[in-house]
Amino acid sequence: MNHPIDTIGAFKGELIDIRRDFHSHPELGFEEHRTASKIAAYLRALGLPTHTGVGRTGVVAVIDGESQSSGASVGLRADMDALPITELGNAPYRSCVPGRMHGCGHDGHCAMLLGAARYLAQTRRFNGTVYLYFQPGEEGYAGAREMIQDGLFERFPAQRVFALHNWPSLPAGHIGLNRGPMMAAIDRIHIRVQGQGGHGAHPHQAIDPILVASQIVANVHTIVSRSVDPADAAVISFQSIQAGAPEALSVIPDTASLDGMVKWFKPSVQQRLRQRLHEVVEAVARAHGARAELRYEELYPPTINAPDEAALVARVATRLFGADKVDSDMDPSMGSEDFAFMLQQRPGAYFRLGQGMQEGRFLHHPMYDFNDETIPVGSALFAGLVEEALPR
Repeated sequence: MNHPIDTIGAFKGELIDIRRDFHSHPELGFEEHRTASKIAAYLRALGLPTHTGVGRTGVVAVIDGESQSSGASVGLRADMDALPITELGNAPYRSCVPGRMHGCGHDGHCAMLLGAARYLAQTRRFNGTVYLYFQPGEEGYAGAREMIQDGLFERFPAQRVFALHNWPSLPAGHIGLNRGPMMAAIDRIHIRVQGQGGHGAHPHQAIDPILVASQIVANVHTIVSRSVDPADAAVISFQSIQAGAPEALSVIPDTASLDGMVKWFKPSVQQRLRQRLHEVVEAVARAHGARAELRYEELYPPTINAPDEAALVARVATRLFGADKVDSDMDPSMGSEDFAFMLQQRPGAYFRLGQGMQEGRFLHHPMYDFNDETIPVGSALFAGLVEEALPR
């Protein structure tokens, strides 16, 4: 039997062209109409039953093996959406949409799953059914949850699910994963500080919300170090602080707002962080004579691999690429991933595919670009998982 990567390598150029086309035409979450249309057209050209509009803009295709007597099934997921970033790279296929770019490599994920689709549709060397999930809105839109709420697992009932993400810090073509927590949960926080405006030259007559917001930031950053067990991973970070107007010289504004995120693995840690955030925010504001309201929104749960499915990925990757290219005990990341919603519904595994990129070209960077040479690797691993999970 030929190695899957040999078969896929015969149409590697086609997959690279697809990836670069997606890169040139990035679309944000639930706006992936062009991307979904291109994916659906490719799948239908392979003769596969293809369904669109799943979870708003998602696409699902079905591949039956040469036999379905086992009744077993596997789901493979790729995310489709881009980021609201202005690309700084100068590749000939750079983004042609201002303020949009594939800075997280989802264009590559789609190309790899399409490569697996073509291989599996041609060979059918498995007993059971494969569902290909092309998911919208991973970047903060909870597109996986949207597909599930749209009946994903009732309509396309995979018994096990798998997904990958490119990883620039891993050598190109290497696979990394573990048998437990892979990615942290993420929650969103918004804080509104109500002060009292006044003249900048007479601050004693005002309650400065900018000062209060600054003190909140300083005190919140002690929560993890002083309220969470050092053995437990947690992060609180702010990404935005807004107050007043630059042109309003000597004007102390009435309000200030802060936006940030909370990361955790254990539910008990989440509860502790949430409690302490409320306590600290309200107490700091009160100490300055101001008021503050905290809105806490749960976004994605932690991404936790099932041990058996993680072992399957490691075993297949070792067989296909060699033990020296597989790290099956990789440290978790404090990044987040909404494939977690699928893993709450079905056993499965989420793994990383090395990109071997230059230092600084990390995910979500305006110079990031997917390494096309790794496309056949990802496609082959997806295909190999199917052939091992659904043996003839």
